[in-house]
Amino acid sequence: MKEHIVRVYPSKNNLKKENQLAWKLAECALDSAASISNKVCDMVINRMIDNAAVAIASLERKSVQHARDQAMVHPHPRGALIFGCSNNQKFFANWCAWANGTAVRELDFHDTFLAADYSHPADNIPPVLAAAQQKSCNGQQLLKGIVAAYEIHIALVKAICLHKHKIDHIAHLCPAQVAGTGALLSMDTNQLYQAINQAVHMSFNTRQSRKGAISSWKAYAPAHAGKLALEAVDRCLRGERSPSPIYEGEDSVIAWMLDGPEAEYKVILPEKGEEKKAILESYTKEHSAEYQSQALIDLAFEMRKQIYRTGIEFANSELLSPLGRNLHKPQNSNKISIKNLESIKEITIYTSHHTHYVIGTGSGDPEKQDPKANRETLDHSITYIFAVALEDGKWHHIHSYTPERAGRPETIRLWHKIKTCEDKEWTTLYHHPDPSEKSFGGRVEIIFKDGTRITGEKKRANAHPVGDKSFKRKDYIEKFMELSRFSPVEEKEKTRFLSLVQKLPELSSEEVSQLNVQARIPLQKSSVGLLD
Repeated sequence: MKEHIVRVYPSKNNLKKENQLAWKLAECALDSAASISNKVCDMVINRMIDNAAVAIASLERKSVQHARDQAMVHPHPRGALIFGCSNNQKFFANWCAWANGTAVRELDFHDTFLAADYSHPADNIPPVLAAAQQKSCNGQQLLKGIVAAYEIHIALVKAICLHKHKIDHIAHLCPAQVAGTGALLSMDTNQLYQAINQAVHMSFNTRQSRKGAISSWKAYAPAHAGKLALEAVDRCLRGERSPSPIYEGEDSVIAWMLDGPEAEYKVILPEKGEEKKAILESYTKEHSAEYQSQALIDLAFEMRKQIYRTGIEFANSELLSPLGRNLHKPQNSNKISIKNLESIKEITIYTSHHTHYVIGTGSGDPEKQDPKANRETLDHSITYIFAVALEDGKWHHIHSYTPERAGRPETIRLWHKIKTCEDKEWTTLYHHPDPSEKSFGGRVEIIFKDGTRITGEKKRANAHPVGDKSFKRKDYIEKFMELSRFSPVEEKEKTRFLSLVQKLPELSSEEVSQLNVQARIPLQKSSVGLLD
């Protein structure tokens, strides 16, 4: 790996493009000298299955319907596919990136990588796949594109913090989507450099989309980045140029939107010919909630067992996750006595700076304590999430967020007894450079009114690559089957897709053009807007 120093230069220095970060990102993405290992290939397939799973589960949600409606007015005879639509219906790739990116992101249920900043690297897949379908690329080309996108995305997320400047994390996503598309198409280095500049210039937005009353734009934002990415590539393939140096210039994003003219960042990229394997550092979700809540949901399930030991008798014998996985086998049941939970005086979650300030009480967002808040807000409220996980002993991507569920009086009482605190040790673990040591959990202390205390801690979610029950291919397929159980997708269609995607590196361009999950009934437009 090679370290690249990135800082601001006065315009009079006339920094050569070969010394700019955008050029180095382009060179890295386009370097095909290194082979792709079976382990990396397998993880790409896992992520594609994971994306399809969460997209299918969201097909009939309003945001996804509306994004699809907008895309469907842009047919293209040799275009790409939209999740849920027939494989005979094809549309412009940029609009497929918009529709499919929204479907993938809607439930906040796909992969994550956390470091200096936040990311969902699988947001790279919809635009790269759409470009592959429109440009008749084969499976090897698609694989190369996705691997490159992950590599660039994770390198930027490790090196440059956006959130402390209130910049949304799609500012790292959009250039990665461009880089992956450039690798897919084997673009000229200069063309890709220009497209990356354009992507960075257009994707810097504020984090208000993830603050206060969080709206459906949270799902649209990565899809918007994907659409911008493909349009940037299109422009630059036609010979257009873009603002530069986009990172290092006197009026650049670093100079005015990040750490300023005196800033210095260290971006680490693979050497020429070195394997791209950053995707192996990313991690998926077992529960449909913000990633920093994953380990704490699992911890809530475990702490229920300690509450069971109070001697109250129950009937059932085991507890299952929404995906059917055995979480634990309590001696009694999956129902906690209201009396037990009512006897709780307070709960404190000691966790990292990021968790405390983004999804905890350190955010200062009153909406995170509001039982009338929408789903997008509740899945970024660890106090709500921990209360429901402790009460229910399971997590469901729909039922755990309904207004009826959030509005239960006993839940509200428990929820409002929970607070978060930053613990420096957990912040250090959050930023640990070793992926096997990096942790996103916390320590929880439950104090009862009689003075009794129950404590527990968990470093990583069970499904994490080094977690207690790390996800394997069978778990991704199980997640796919579970989330598609009540979807408008037939069993034979699920089987067809799973069979096809697991042969990714061998697929012909014609087979790549069939990488989609079709609904059993035609998905018609559900709304009418300005541009219909």
